[in-house]
Amino acid sequence: MTALPQHLRIAADPIAPAENQVVGEHYRITVLTPRMLRLEYSPTGQFEDRATQLALYRNLGPVDFRVVRDASGLHLFTEGLVLDYDEGPFSPSGLTVRQTGGNGYHSEWRYDVRFEASPWQVGNLGGTARTLDGVDGAVPLEDGLVSTTGYAVLEDTGLALADGWVAPRIEGNLDLYYFGYGYDAAAAVRDFYRLSGPQPLLPRWALGNWWSRYYAYTAEEYQALIERFEADRLPFSVAVVDMDWHWVDIDPAYGHGWTGYSWNTDLFPDPPAFLAWLHEHGLKVSLNVHPADGVRAYEDRYPELARRLGIDPESGQPANFNIASPEFLTAYLEEVHHPMEADGVDFWWLDWQQGSFTAIPGLDPLWMLNHYHFLDSARDGKRPLTFSRYAGPGSHRYPVGFSGDSITTWASLDFQPFFTATAANIGYGWWSHDIGGHAFGIRDDELAARWFQLGAFSPINRLHSTKDVFAGKEPWKYSAPARSAMEDALRLRHRLVPYLYTMAERAHSAGEPLVRPLYHVEPRPEAVASRNTFLFGSELLVAPITTPTDRLTTLASVTTWLPAGEWVDFFTGVRYSGGRFVELHRGLSGYPVLARVGAIVPLTFPDDFDLANPDALEVHVFAGADGDFTLYEDDDAAVPRPATTRFTWDQTAGVFRIAAAEGALDLLPDERRYRVVVHGLDAVSAQLPDGSTVAAAAGPLTVELSVATATGAELRLTGDRRPADNQVEARLFDLLSAAQVEYKTKNVIWELLATESEPLRRVASIQALGLPASLASAVFELLLADA
Repeated sequence: MTALPQHLRIAADPIAPAENQVVGEHYRITVLTPRMLRLEYSPTGQFEDRATQLALYRNLGPVDFRVVRDASGLHLFTEGLVLDYDEGPFSPSGLTVRQTGGNGYHSEWRYDVRFEASPWQVGNLGGTARTLDGVDGAVPLEDGLVSTTGYAVLEDTGLALADGWVAPRIEGNLDLYYFGYGYDAAAAVRDFYRLSGPQPLLPRWALGNWWSRYYAYTAEEYQALIERFEADRLPFSVAVVDMDWHWVDIDPAYGHGWTGYSWNTDLFPDPPAFLAWLHEHGLKVSLNVHPADGVRAYEDRYPELARRLGIDPESGQPANFNIASPEFLTAYLEEVHHPMEADGVDFWWLDWQQGSFTAIPGLDPLWMLNHYHFLDSARDGKRPLTFSRYAGPGSHRYPVGFSGDSITTWASLDFQPFFTATAANIGYGWWSHDIGGHAFGIRDDELAARWFQLGAFSPINRLHSTKDVFAGKEPWKYSAPARSAMEDALRLRHRLVPYLYTMAERAHSAGEPLVRPLYHVEPRPEAVASRNTFLFGSELLVAPITTPTDRLTTLASVTTWLPAGEWVDFFTGVRYSGGRFVELHRGLSGYPVLARVGAIVPLTFPDDFDLANPDALEVHVFAGADGDFTLYEDDDAAVPRPATTRFTWDQTAGVFRIAAAEGALDLLPDERRYRVVVHGLDAVSAQLPDGSTVAAAAGPLTVELSVATATGAELRLTGDRRPADNQVEARLFDLLSAAQVEYKTKNVIWELLATESEPLRRVASIQALGLPASLASAVFELLLADA
């Protein structure tokens, strides 16, 4: 077998300490953490110590536990679990694990007994799925690590890894991982990363907007499109070129043109110049490949690859795709992909659609493509990245995920927030969807705009559409209100990159995916019921709008559980009390994004879409509680040189502090311009470091100052710092003014509000009017926001 290059070998530490293992003639129980167990049964008494596709790191350190044996068998106790085992072949009556500490009804697991969901107990809350290809709405999800029962079990059926290559497992063995983390979903995911490996740190440029379309562009057309985006101040960081970059209309003697590795020089006469042009315009480039048909005799790189594989190039014999062969893998990467990367291709869109079988039983070709392309992309000291479908637990190590060709409908939009957030339950944090929908479905400008808004708050924001002249996602093709919302979403995405990149580092180092379900921080049924609402990093909560506008109110709405505490709308400044369900109403220009009081969110300035470490920052502070946020920046290298800047808000003292930056200060400007925006306070002024004062004004207090990076600064607020008023009357007037109802109805409501000031009495009086439900709900949102 051909030895793999060193860069294609993944590091692992797969052997758990002997003192963590309890071993019998045919079983081995490994205590990985107080709440995670490895349970193996082997008819031959041989156990698997090699790394596997799922598990790379079983040496997680010592764990305190004790074992008691009696006539019934073995009993193992940790601080969180009790295992009872009769020491025979695994069976429902002979192997159970239960949790300690009151983790709820149905918290006992029995081998090979799947919990049946009921209206009272959902059970496993799901992980993710391989693809959304052709899906209109929802798909079933594979299991994740989080359950209302408090436990989840993964069976490791993947192949072993040895000397950088895959190898068969010991035949007949059972290999299970039990996660008994109760309702601590975040801890379950963190320890899964310890076992399987962390999410890699994405390159900073991957967090901007991606342009993608299945369309036969010429080089001139693609360049003209990018220039139009630039003229309209619509920022993009990645240019994805779908399959028409290569020849697709080929001689039928070779088969069909779905697979290809040679530039279509009718469309792209000078590929290196085209790629260089995109780079000059600040774009990274990805090309789509469908590898299944291998490399055929008409391809540019066929002679070199054929010779490497022992094929006479004159024979025309195809180099069949055989990812299960290390000889083919290394030749395929070195002779086909590397020369194109040298010309300027930054990463590959691996569009595998041909099933899960190879010449090696149990080996999924998709996993192999993801694994080796990702490792190969790091060979020259670059930060690695690939773009492909999900291939099972452990796939989080190979971002970014391509979710497939979804149908353009409201049902598809409605499923994507849930699908994205729930993937955190299996550690899969970097999904990229076809924002706006891929194909079929309907033309609906409001739907497109709402999808763009979701994209701004998605792990990856990649616009996409099919080869249909009517299906493009260029904002100027839509009506004025939709276009405005779409353009705002694209600009906001790039402004969010300082926050997003900090969260990407947090996902890598702290094991906290960017997008997570609510129950990761508030494990209760109401949070589980709010399927589409998600946490966006450490500071924000997003409740996506996935249904059309109501005709009467001219607003769309979403109902969500709002966790305990106080929250402030990121865009409007309205303050909400949590610990309850709320129905949020927004026009097409608005979107429900809430910050918990104490949140600190750094953005770039409104006109700064460059993704480099910025010279200026706009920092939003949501007063009401103490806040602490450490901005992360680096040089985007494979082994980064980090620089951090800590921001703190002292609620009692009314002081915002920018600490002296630490780390690689040469990556930052010597002096950075700041615009500090303090939300949620009325009647405040600000004292600047030079002793000058910024007077209070309507709306959030906004202060601009320049700060020496090496020393930091302090901003002190003066005044009584009382919570800002929600301006209920003014907002209600705007709501009623826009409502498509009788003028008489508007006046009755307005007069009632003028004569009654107590919120609950106002609500009771309006309920008595028998208003249309949508109008009453929108009024109640404002009346009760901070009640």
